Amino acid sequence: MTSLSSEILERRATIIGVGLIGGSIGLALRQNGWHVSGVDTDPVVISQALKNGIIDVEGDDSNSTFIVIAVPSNQVAMVALDALQRHTDPSLIVTDMAGVKSSICSSVGDPRFIGGHPMAGSEQIGNTGSRSDLFVGATWVLTPHESTPPETYVRCVSILHEIGAHTLALSPEDHDRLVALVSHVPHLVAASLMNEASLAAQSDGALLQLAAGGFRDMTRVAAGDPGIWPDLVIENHKAISDGLTHLIERLSNLRDDVDKQRKSNLSEVLSTASLARNALPGGTINRERLTQVRLPVPDQPGVLASVTSTASDLGVSVVDIEIAHSIEGDRGVLILVVETKHAQRFVEALNQRGFSSSSLEL
Repeated sequence: MTSLSSEILERRATIIGVGLIGGSIGLALRQNGWHVSGVDTDPVVISQALKNGIIDVEGDDSNSTFIVIAVPSNQVAMVALDALQRHTDPSLIVTDMAGVKSSICSSVGDPRFIGGHPMAGSEQIGNTGSRSDLFVGATWVLTPHESTPPETYVRCVSILHEIGAHTLALSPEDHDRLVALVSHVPHLVAASLMNEASLAAQSDGALLQLAAGGFRDMTRVAAGDPGIWPDLVIENHKAISDGLTHLIERLSNLRDDVDKQRKSNLSEVLSTASLARNALPGGTINRERLTQVRLPVPDQPGVLASVTSTASDLGVSVVDIEIAHSIEGDRGVLILVVETKHAQRFVEALNQRGFSSSSLEL
């Protein structure tokens, strides 16, 4: 049986790209007993990582069981293919942390690679701002494909849960479309708003002194590392362009309401936004009411992706996952733990997709 509570082979990891995000996962893994090696093209970054206790040693660990690639998005595929070629262990897991997934996952077909993207960040720059708790409570998107072995996915989820993240499985295409709206477009909007205010402040020196909580909250992400964004935006240009088009149309309508002093329209816009903002799902899972969902699964490509995409489509967070193998070896039982309030509709959706699932409240 492979379980989140089981020992995960040898706990040796290599981080390729030891900046803010790579450094944070290095700290988190070391805090959980992992031996962490680090690789970076900048010797100053490596020196800082060693000094700050982010990594144990410099260099690529040939005995790594977990490799994390934290380099700019346009370099990920090349770095991943190189790492997979050098490391032949079939139990190895390689993942990345880039904010775009389709182009990367289509270029890296090795079943040991699982695309990843932690929905966490900081306005800090460099590994001096790395934190071991950066991923605690954060959603970490994984993009398994049809050739991903269930055992590989389960072990990857286990590691990420170990450092405090909640995992969510999406297709690469869905990831890029959704993240464009909740991350990429907001970052560009924050940068534009900050630039607009900065320009206006050249003639009105008091303007930025008036920048209180709301303005600072809206523009906080604009203070982040600008170097990673141009490549990411180009990689995901179609989804970002669509998002900007829809936002510009919405702003154009809003400007028209302002110009024509349509109070009822303005009230509706603000009220709708307030309700939607207050309804955003929180990061806390009720661990006092959990249900185990069990389903027999054949040992064939695409099964795991079908199950995880069902959970994602329903907005069901998987708290725990394991796979129990049958004696015959051609099928097993996939065991997922979810919040009880989501269990019934999750089981119904799985059964509609042809699975024979059952549930038991814990």
